[in-house]
Amino acid sequence: MAERRKQKAPQPQNKPNTPNKPNEPGKWGRLLTTLFYVVAVFLIAAWMFGDKENSRAKKELSYTKFTAYVESNMVEKLVVYDDNSAKATIRPMHYAIVFGEQEAGEAAKGIIRTQVPSNEEVAKYMESVNAARKDKGLAAVDVSYEKSRDYWYLILVNILPFLFIILFFVWMSRGVSGAGGIGGIFGVGKAQAQVFDKDKQQKVTFKDVAGLEGAKQEVEEIVSFLKNPDKYTALGGKIPKGALLVGPPGTGKTLLAKAVAGEADVPFLSMSGSDFVEMFVGVGASRVRDLFRQAKEKAPCIIFIDEIDAVGRARGKNVMTGGNDERESTLNQLLTEMDGFGTNSGVIILAATNRADVLDSALLRAGRFDRQIHVELPDLQERKEIFGVHLRNIKLSKDVDVDFLAKQTPGFSGADIANVCNEAALIAARHDKKQVDKQDFMDAVDRIIGGLERKTKIMTQEEKRSVAFHEAGHATISWLLQYANPLVKVTIVPRGVALGAAWYLPEERQLTTKEHILDELCSLLGGRAAEQLFLDHTSTGALNDLERATKQAYAMVAYYGMSDKLKDVSFYDSTGRYEYGFTKPYSEATAKTIDQETEAIIAEQMKRAKQILTEHAEQHHQLAEMLVEREVITHEDVERILGPRPWKSRGDEIITANAEAKQQDGEQPETQNS
Repeated sequence: MAERRKQKAPQPQNKPNTPNKPNEPGKWGRLLTTLFYVVAVFLIAAWMFGDKENSRAKKELSYTKFTAYVESNMVEKLVVYDDNSAKATIRPMHYAIVFGEQEAGEAAKGIIRTQVPSNEEVAKYMESVNAARKDKGLAAVDVSYEKSRDYWYLILVNILPFLFIILFFVWMSRGVSGAGGIGGIFGVGKAQAQVFDKDKQQKVTFKDVAGLEGAKQEVEEIVSFLKNPDKYTALGGKIPKGALLVGPPGTGKTLLAKAVAGEADVPFLSMSGSDFVEMFVGVGASRVRDLFRQAKEKAPCIIFIDEIDAVGRARGKNVMTGGNDERESTLNQLLTEMDGFGTNSGVIILAATNRADVLDSALLRAGRFDRQIHVELPDLQERKEIFGVHLRNIKLSKDVDVDFLAKQTPGFSGADIANVCNEAALIAARHDKKQVDKQDFMDAVDRIIGGLERKTKIMTQEEKRSVAFHEAGHATISWLLQYANPLVKVTIVPRGVALGAAWYLPEERQLTTKEHILDELCSLLGGRAAEQLFLDHTSTGALNDLERATKQAYAMVAYYGMSDKLKDVSFYDSTGRYEYGFTKPYSEATAKTIDQETEAIIAEQMKRAKQILTEHAEQHHQLAEMLVEREVITHEDVERILGPRPWKSRGDEIITANAEAKQQDGEQPETQNS
């Protein structure tokens, strides 16, 4: 049910954060070990040099009970400390009374402790007690006043917590500035640019960049500017200040920048647009200033900012937050540094984005980005070159033809082709093969286009028949229409989220006519039309078809000016900067007309699809029954039932040539599920 879709998986971006030094974990490990030893020394010292007698006291009494023991002639000796604590030695004959029978035998030295109001009050109290004892003819209680000797305990209690707090803040300050933070919390405004100089080993060169000849020539010239500036300035010219790489994801923008870093004999500073964004106010602008400060110190040099749309979006779009948020202040600082009152002689800025339409117009003007280098999806010849690069390290079978692979992957980006080569190698290894053959590459293409086969998904016989009729409807109509894409194969084996899929080989063309779009719409609606005609019901399986058909029909009316009532009118905004975000650029009456025209186009193509299926109902049923039986049918099976296609396209020629090559190799047409 899902037609061939283009894969645009972006290549993984290398974060240009400064890498951690190899000895960084060891340094922190040594710091924690040192702290552990310091705590251990404090504890041992407190145990060895602390007041052991105090620590061995068995009783902690209230001051009232303590004075009762003194007046009862149970206390032999009293020591008062300057911290308002006191200890007393009980006479041995009174141990049982003070400590109890069980504790009397375990009492270390018969010592009790208490807290006193003050040393002066204790002195007055003991003078009166000793005077009374003297009158009774008793020996006076020995009273002494000393300083507290438990200094190590005091240090442990009062200083050690501060050590832990300081260590915590040091650790937090290192983590605040992100991975590999520079200078801790005081370096949060420093630019974390990855620096490549000419002495640093860099594996990617221009030889590793296949295709993209125009874009490669542009960036090679930028490197040449810095290597030999006199050649260009001798005639009065100026070195361009910046170049912006624009193109779909996976087309090789970052790869070109890596090649520049590998080829340039000047320092290369690399950062991502998201590295400027921080939760703290003013940090982004500070990092921009620091980045250009580093660049000026290393000039001549190149600055590369990947995914610049993270900070370069048009200002003033969000009316709810105002114009002074952190991202806009970062962009303002970037604009000033690129072409402001100061000069950046010898500094060239490279940037990459796949969302050039959302960038601020001030960022795109000449003087900041003098050149916009468009990196488009590769054509046939460029795909052959890209395959040549990615097949270098793969053990290939003799039946693998690079021309064949390039023809089977229209619309694939460089990242998609790299993924095909890797998937083919994995599939071959999964089947214990010694080499990667052509079938492995075809399975890899199917895997990327349609998704992974879900052979374990169980469908009822009724569901299987419904999917078969649906897919046969697509196949029949696309075969009989002149401008529809030629069919490669159809399957009802579930792949990804779809219960069935049809593979087409679209013709590579630069312009699309109204007839092309209408035939594609009719082919998209063929599955739903077959359900309504032959099954007398509709299912949710046509969701993707209806979504794509509706979008194309709306585009015909609102963008391409291909409707009867709104001829030669387009409401498309190619700049993405329409200033009135809450209103449409047309009236309510025009909106109603757009809806009516869209519905009319879809209804007309649905009627056309039903008419074609009615005229070829018998052939359609044969295709559907063959799908139910085999689960996969190919171009040859459709041609055997419906006859040769009335119109030949380049895609038909490629498919026919591939089929003839299979027959010459002795292969049978692929009709079974693989």
